[in-house]
Amino acid sequence: MPKRVVLAYSGGLDTSIIIPWLKETYGCEVIAMIGDLGQQEDLEAAHKKALATGASAAYIEDLREEFITGYIWPTLRAGAVYEHKYLLGTSFARPLLAKRQVEIAKKVGADALAHGCTGKGNDQVRFELAAKALAPGLSIIAPWREWKINSREDAIAYAREHKIPIEQTTKNIYSRDRNIWHLSHEGGVLEDPANAPEESMWQWIVSPAKAPEQPTAVEIGFEAGTPVSVNGKKLAPLALIEDLNKVAAANGVGRMDIVENRLVGMKSRGAYETPGGTLLVTAHRELESLCLDRETAHYQQLLSLRYAEMVYYGMWFTPLREALDAFFKTSQQRVTGSVGLSLLKGTVNATSRKSPFSLYRPGLASFSMTGYNPKDAEGFINLFALPITVPLEAGAR
Repeated sequence: MPKRVVLAYSGGLDTSIIIPWLKETYGCEVIAMIGDLGQQEDLEAAHKKALATGASAAYIEDLREEFITGYIWPTLRAGAVYEHKYLLGTSFARPLLAKRQVEIAKKVGADALAHGCTGKGNDQVRFELAAKALAPGLSIIAPWREWKINSREDAIAYAREHKIPIEQTTKNIYSRDRNIWHLSHEGGVLEDPANAPEESMWQWIVSPAKAPEQPTAVEIGFEAGTPVSVNGKKLAPLALIEDLNKVAAANGVGRMDIVENRLVGMKSRGAYETPGGTLLVTAHRELESLCLDRETAHYQQLLSLRYAEMVYYGMWFTPLREALDAFFKTSQQRVTGSVGLSLLKGTVNATSRKSPFSLYRPGLASFSMTGYNPKDAEGFINLFALPITVPLEAGAR
């Protein structure tokens, strides 16, 4: 039986009821770990709530800078997007939260970790793979795999019975996760893919229909694949994302609705708001088109897909992910320059691409034949066509 448990705590519905449940079920001491990932919530209120509902201690950990530089930037440099759409906002947050949870557990001498992830979701895998990689000796308690609570309605009822204050109701039943990169929504009407998201569900990005009528111009600067400036002004990572979040959200950019394949084997439907991240992914991709040679660019697409899968699957603390980082560190060395974007009513388009390492040569790309001997193309085409023409000739015999 665990004696001291560190709980990854958000103050939301699930973790709010877990503190009293752990004490009732195991008779253990519970310590709450609250990670500040830029979720724009009252963390002091969460701290007080954790203590009021039975935690012996609660830690608020400012992880914003580490989150950006150690998790968001590597994933951005890798061009990792899961199933064409998902920009991995929850996926790469979980390993960092688990890492800090383990560090606190070691600090306070805890013998177990706990989380509020459901038994159907991806997050249970992400938290637990990280814990097993960093502290395999600690046991893990996943209440959603143990208790008799089977739905969010049951969880709401449990909270009311135990007089635990929560924001969720049977009418406002969405499960949400927010950090500086994104805001996710699951549950409610989204559980039927035939339903459109309710406009009232969106909380961050303005409706494209209500966005400004005139386009907004933004220029993002990169050094070796890492964002460093907005509109020519160098910014620290936190300020940079905050600036881009503000301008993108005001222009209706970054809403996304997806039916995705969960790691645990089922399809799920979610809606995501990723304002600044949408601008960064778009700009980074456009700059790569200018700076990467064809073979590197095409091979990188294969590795980007694998990187996205690994992040989504919770395989952050693995040798392969570190090895892929080494590849992208090399491939991104020349991805330096700036990209201009135009934002208009939910759309974002590139307007300019500039780099001191640009591989684009106007003399070669233009319709004039300067700097290029067109006669060379004939022999190239003949050789390139051999795998096509030889079988045809053989079949004609």
